[in-house]
Amino acid sequence: MLTPLHNRAEAGRRLGLKLQRYGNRGDVIVLGLPRGGVPVGFEVARALAAPLDVLIVRKLGAPGYHELAMGAIASGGARVINEDVVASLGIPHFAIERAVVLEEEEIARREKLYRGRRPPLDVRGKIVILVDDGMATGASMLVAVKALRSLSPARIVVASGVSSPSACSAVGEVADECVCVLEPDDLGAISPWYDEFDQTADEEVCALLARAGERPRGRPRHPHRTLEHRAS
Repeated sequence: MLTPLHNRAEAGRRLGLKLQRYGNRGDVIVLGLPRGGVPVGFEVARALAAPLDVLIVRKLGAPGYHELAMGAIASGGARVINEDVVASLGIPHFAIERAVVLEEEEIARREKLYRGRRPPLDVRGKIVILVDDGMATGASMLVAVKALRSLSPARIVVASGVSSPSACSAVGEVADECVCVLEPDDLGAISPWYDEFDQTADEEVCALLARAGERPRGRPRHPHRTLEHRAS
């Protein structure tokens, strides 16, 4: 029987152990999917002595069923539409486009908030590790991989604290590698597989990105040593 993770920080440390072959290299970049993927990505980046940045992905909630994803969009305009959901609910094209416009505004807001005037890290020719706290359907990660492919990285590695087997399989078909800590057959939702799963605030994302930017590079990290910070 699988034991839930304590929090996002533990997920990141355990992923760091699984990804040690990418540690202490100059061609590796870690991208966390805000918000919840950033505390996980922070620990992964720390374990691998790699720089940390964000790739912003927004779910497109189905009209009247906001928690149900009819697709997702990412920074740069990449999008994935779940045609099965759209067809089953009879969602019109204009409703999809309206949701896209609203989420594009949120992406722009977060880009400015998280980075300020800093440009995104250049991923061309790099090994990029895309990190999230969990993948239920995999829709957000699929669009993240699609957006990232357009920037010509050398390799895309997806890393998730928790994932359904179907999401891991779907993502593994478009990424070069998919690594998960927990992959329960009866996933249902992400939150039950964490003891602590409070919503991550924008302020924490900004703080973790700032702390990651202050760390010296080029030294091996020790993922078993706990970094004390609030991972929520």
